[in-house]
Amino acid sequence: MIESDVYRRIIDLQDKMSKSQKKIANYLITYPETAPFLTASKLAKTVGVGEATVIRFAVFLDYKGYPDLQRHLQEALQRKWTSAEVFARTTDATEEPESALKEILSDDIQNLKTTLHQIDTEVFQQAVTDIVNAKRIYIIAYRSAASIALFLEFYLDLVLQNTELVDQADGVSEHLLDITEEDLVIGFGFSRYTKRTVEVMKYVKQRGAKTLVITDHLMSPLIPYGDKNLLATTEINSFIDSFSAPLSIVSALITAVTRSEHEKVESRLQHLEELWGNFNVFHE
Repeated sequence: MIESDVYRRIIDLQDKMSKSQKKIANYLITYPETAPFLTASKLAKTVGVGEATVIRFAVFLDYKGYPDLQRHLQEALQRKWTSAEVFARTTDATEEPESALKEILSDDIQNLKTTLHQIDTEVFQQAVTDIVNAKRIYIIAYRSAASIALFLEFYLDLVLQNTELVDQADGVSEHLLDITEEDLVIGFGFSRYTKRTVEVMKYVKQRGAKTLVITDHLMSPLIPYGDKNLLATTEINSFIDSFSAPLSIVSALITAVTRSEHEKVESRLQHLEELWGNFNVFHE
């Protein structure tokens, strides 16, 4: 359970809440990393209540208004949870495996809806343009985030032939030695954030390279180092992050890039099909 003052206040007052207020409270508790950044109108729409109900809810909790409540929620977010703490908070040893299946898939559906609702389509289009125009593309990702980065690298390099995943921390300096303003660096990072990812993105930003950050919320330490930032919700009731929404953004980027460069990509894929056929790559 979250022990910060704002959540403590929500929990203590739950018995006095109306049905609509409880819906708001449950959402704030379930999604502590993304809910603090929703406007009153967006929170109302997501939860399924009126905007006035959200504003009255903040006053009910004895805050001056929704902006005041939002500020306290964002401050509470700054506390970092260890994997052990999150595991203890989200684990019920008596639950059946079927319960986990339904729960996590339902959380992922909500993550995708939240991500679709909050993503800036103009920034997404600008990110696609930066990928298409980049001389070289470097992808920075460590630990579990490297799994999404590997997927992006595979397809971008397949069609553009200029993409490299830098996933070994001790080899960063050699990989980025000749980076220029014509290059693009894509950084992945989700709570808890890997220190090296932040350090590398800071370095390439100082070198003048273009940067794209894919992360989970506006308080991510990677945000200051992204020329473009794409936010993906990763929260599920588990000690692991869900990568359904980040992977969907990556899939959308790949699709948009290949559609933008359709003639080049079509020619490239035709040649690849011949190569794959010569080496019997696929099972027939």
